[in-house]
Amino acid sequence: MAWVAAGDYEVALEGDGKVACRNAAGRRLKAVPSKLKDDPVVVGLRQLAEWLAGHERQCLADVERWMVRSLPVPAAVLVAVWADEAWRSVLRDLVVTGADGAVAGFLRDADPERGIGVVDLDGDTVRLADPEIRVPHPVVLPDLDELREFAAELGVTQQLRQLHREVWHRPADHDPAATRVDAYAGGRYKELRELLGRCARLGYRVRGGYAVVPLVEGGRALEARLWVGDYYEYDECETGPLSWAAPDGRLLPLAEVGPVAWSEGMRMAAALHAGRTIEGEESA
Repeated sequence: MAWVAAGDYEVALEGDGKVACRNAAGRRLKAVPSKLKDDPVVVGLRQLAEWLAGHERQCLADVERWMVRSLPVPAAVLVAVWADEAWRSVLRDLVVTGADGAVAGFLRDADPERGIGVVDLDGDTVRLADPEIRVPHPVVLPDLDELREFAAELGVTQQLRQLHREVWHRPADHDPAATRVDAYAGGRYKELRELLGRCARLGYRVRGGYAVVPLVEGGRALEARLWVGDYYEYDECETGPLSWAAPDGRLLPLAEVGPVAWSEGMRMAAALHAGRTIEGEESA
């Protein structure tokens, strides 16, 4: 935190994004004086704080997209962004795999000379020579419970919920020819705007009356979609069935839905159902 002159005071941007202020004697003040509200230095620091917060959110969203869409990440990209604290805090300690899809370990470093550094499942620090790595979705990680235990032993804390992301596995007794799942249908809301607001807070887009999650699995684009309705914003409504669709709009038989798409679709449906607001059906 570097102090910068602002009138008769000095100000600085703290780690939590707040602007700190001290007087000429060096005593820190509880708040920035009102007369500095429009000072160019103070305004600039606040704008910088807003930009940094937005940058952190974007880094988190980008890495989550890599995971949810099973996207390969060039090692050169990791090396390029590693110096950025916002990127590094999201990437550090994620479970990564090499080009062969086998779990390599917990990501700890990305150096232009030494390559990608990970703590492997034996607790040793090793370097990967792979030109690409992947951030696997937890639903496809073998021995997920054991990985969670090992992460706890290492004191791993992930900013992106990977190991502790909620996962759903497709039941063995599903009808493979069916095209919808009704497990989370019927979550009733007093007003459509409440349901749409929950979609927005959770990061789900709404299009054509559906909350949607764009996905890529096995190189194939698809989306999970949950009916939320096309009523007036003050109308009572309820969540509908969950389905998965190809880019041309064709509903996919459940047999064609992969594990990541299944888990992410069910995660969305469960989260929207959990927010129901009709009296007597509130979620904890």
